[in-house]
Amino acid sequence: MAGHSKWANIQHRKGRQDEKRGKVWTRIIREIVVAARQGGGDLGMNPRLRLAVDKAKAANMPADTIKKNIDKATGALEGVNYEEIRYEGYGIGGAAVIVDCMTDNRVRTVAEVRHAFSKYGGNLGTEGSVAFQFKHCGQFIFAPGTDEDKVMELALEAGADDVVTGDDGTIEVLCVPVEFEAVKAALEGGGLKPELAEVTMRAEASVDLSGEDSQRMQKLLDVIEDLDDVQNLYHNAVLDE
Repeated sequence: MAGHSKWANIQHRKGRQDEKRGKVWTRIIREIVVAARQGGGDLGMNPRLRLAVDKAKAANMPADTIKKNIDKATGALEGVNYEEIRYEGYGIGGAAVIVDCMTDNRVRTVAEVRHAFSKYGGNLGTEGSVAFQFKHCGQFIFAPGTDEDKVMELALEAGADDVVTGDDGTIEVLCVPVEFEAVKAALEGGGLKPELAEVTMRAEASVDLSGEDSQRMQKLLDVIEDLDDVQNLYHNAVLDE
């Protein structure tokens, strides 16, 4: 998460998602389709699909829409064949950027991503050029004022690796991806509801940007995020609020 305040950044991100509800649904549907195609349509045997369905429910997606797309992926209905592609590059001030896409047209997607980087001050890099600066992990973030001792007790007992309290009072729980479901169940079972719960690419170090550089970086991120084929966007820039 970029931003001097994780909490402010989360609210900004959730606000953008609310503004673009249709785009959020499209991304979740693609995730459901790919997860079901790769691991089958049984939620009990497919953690990735279960997480995608949880996202769908949180976004108020109708149950029949979820089922229809699982059926498409598993062959019960005809559907589009998506492939996953990751692009890596640099933003303003050398900030690292990872762009995860799902597409039915690789040529179109790479052209759009490259154009966005070049037009708005970034550079598309090669595979592996920035990924080493991120850690693939499960991440939970709780609002300032949440009981830190309770979060720590439940999370660590369930297999979390670390609990970090930010300067703004947010509490962050980190775990390896395979422990995500167990940690999530333990936290929610203890009555703790995270503001953010996801398997993500978390930046190990950050690049501070301010003033015009911060604005240019935000513009680059907004343009990339708005591309139709982009599923997730990760970066290590700390932007002025």
